[in-house]
Amino acid sequence: MDKKVLHQKITYTDFKEGKFDKAIVAVGSAENHGFHLPFGTDTLVAQAIAEGVAQRVEGMLVLPPVAYGVSGHYQDFPFTLAVRPEVLIEILKDVFTSCIHQGITKIIVINGHDGNIAPIEIASRAVKVMHPHVFLASLDAWWIKAGELLPPNTFEVWGGLGHAGEGETSIMLYLYPQLCRMENARGVLLQLPAGMEIKWKFDEITPYGATGDPTKGDAEKGRKMFEALVTLVVEFVAEMEKKNWRYGEKLKI
Repeated sequence: MDKKVLHQKITYTDFKEGKFDKAIVAVGSAENHGFHLPFGTDTLVAQAIAEGVAQRVEGMLVLPPVAYGVSGHYQDFPFTLAVRPEVLIEILKDVFTSCIHQGITKIIVINGHDGNIAPIEIASRAVKVMHPHVFLASLDAWWIKAGELLPPNTFEVWGGLGHAGEGETSIMLYLYPQLCRMENARGVLLQLPAGMEIKWKFDEITPYGATGDPTKGDAEKGRKMFEALVTLVVEFVAEMEKKNWRYGEKLKI
């Protein structure tokens, strides 16, 4: 039977009985994902990973997901809801410090959206400076990490990358097939100039709200991605437990 690990579904008594000493939080978005995936894709995937991890790790509390992200670069596709970077930074700082106030000082972030990476970094660094005893770690880009974890021949196009592309479509087909409209899947395979990173708006590079080739997505690829990502985080936590959550030598002056 599944353990009671979801913050929004447990009582005070459940919390005490669960002996929670670690927390994991999904950070997603509310934005367009092509013509075939739901607006909540980033949140749904990140939350599923967080819950999968908590089911395999003792004392891991799954916090309510942060369902709004820094998505202004997608806002010309309906129905995108975006928050400003400084807003997300403050939300995350408050979530982290709330955990610290409640006595949980080991926090894992599962991020589901590219625009959130910088705010997560800024918020985490700020909280770490204010509370040096706290352990903070994040899986910033599962869509990239999945390609690194799986054999190179797993994906057919772009190593599975792309917004609502092969990889993201695959993991949604595994986790939430009932929410996908594959008859509408279309993407763009573009080549941006190399050497520098262009700060694009998404409507400049695709008319479909998707890049990569979502038609190559399938549930079996998604299963492999999901299981590899959950295992990665579970093994990371186990390694940190063995090391008593130490990862370096503090400089003595």
